[in-house]
Amino acid sequence: MTFEGWQVWDLVGRLGSQLRVLPGAVIGWDLNAAFGLAAALGIPAPAAAELLPVIEAVMVRKMNEQMAASGSRAISF
Repeated sequence: MTFEGWQVWDLVGRLGSQLRVLPGAVIGWDLNAAFGLAAALGIPAPAAAELLPVIEAVMVRKMNEQMAASGSRAISF
């Protein structure tokens, strides 16, 4: 609900190509790349550090649930 929160949410939408994966599982984002992109976009580091790990955990759980439900090893966006 804050401006910084919206900035981080926008950042999340840009991280699709920054996934760390193992065969059959998503394990997270490349947070080095995520924080670098946040800095380039002028997103405050404390906001990114506070919010990205929480959003990442939900993303990982949901993507792995989606793959398990489809019986697929592929990731769909």
